[in-house]
Amino acid sequence: MKLISSLAFVHPEATIGNNVIIDPFAYVDRNVEIGDGTRIMTHATILYGARIGKNCTIFPHATISAIPQDLKFKGEETVAIIGDRTVIRECATVNRGTASKGFTIVGEDCLIMAYSHVAHDCVIKNHVILGNAAQLAGEVEIEDYANVSGGTLIHQFTRIGAHAMIQGGSKIPKDIPPYVMVGREPISYVGLNVVGLRRRGFTSERINSIQEIYRYLYQSGYNTTQAMERIENELPVSVDRDYILNFVRNSSRGIVRGNMEV
Repeated sequence: MKLISSLAFVHPEATIGNNVIIDPFAYVDRNVEIGDGTRIMTHATILYGARIGKNCTIFPHATISAIPQDLKFKGEETVAIIGDRTVIRECATVNRGTASKGFTIVGEDCLIMAYSHVAHDCVIKNHVILGNAAQLAGEVEIEDYANVSGGTLIHQFTRIGAHAMIQGGSKIPKDIPPYVMVGREPISYVGLNVVGLRRRGFTSERINSIQEIYRYLYQSGYNTTQAMERIENELPVSVDRDYILNFVRNSSRGIVRGNMEV
């Protein structure tokens, strides 16, 4: 069963799943796939290369899979992938990939709020929230459960770690490690995202262990290389410790600076 308005445009080559609702004046291009139970609301635009999962909601005036705003794009075959149960709010935009990756991904159970922009080749993992008017440049990567508050500007190639919380209106030129809160101007580490971690079921013991890692990184007076060596040599092995160490070591842009007042 499909509930497609006669006032919508749906290209005959689009693949539409079961129980999909497409409202009046929505536009669905060719080479589009829409999963079961998804709703495309009035005036939403789903362009060539969109791959939308199951039980998603695309709100009015959102645009999915427009060509990249990148002068290097030469019309190559690329896609924009939206995971199951993700909500794209009014006027948000998700561009498709370029030859760099070939895809842009927004994962499952994400909330992309109004007027946000996800540029070409970004990879947003699961349970991520982008606040109103958050703006992601090309090839940004955001890991699970990160929360990017409204009006945030994220530089191209930047990485945001899992469970991170970013203050609204921030400008992000550096990588943000997992589990932390960042804010102020210029952007800096302001503590652990304790509330978010507790909501995700982290125990007090686990939170304290993560906090100890960040004391070495941001409050010990060591530089990053020294802090990393001491964390590896002095703190017990754990999934969280190794995740943080690998994140920092693999940071091509460097991580956000600390603030000794925290």
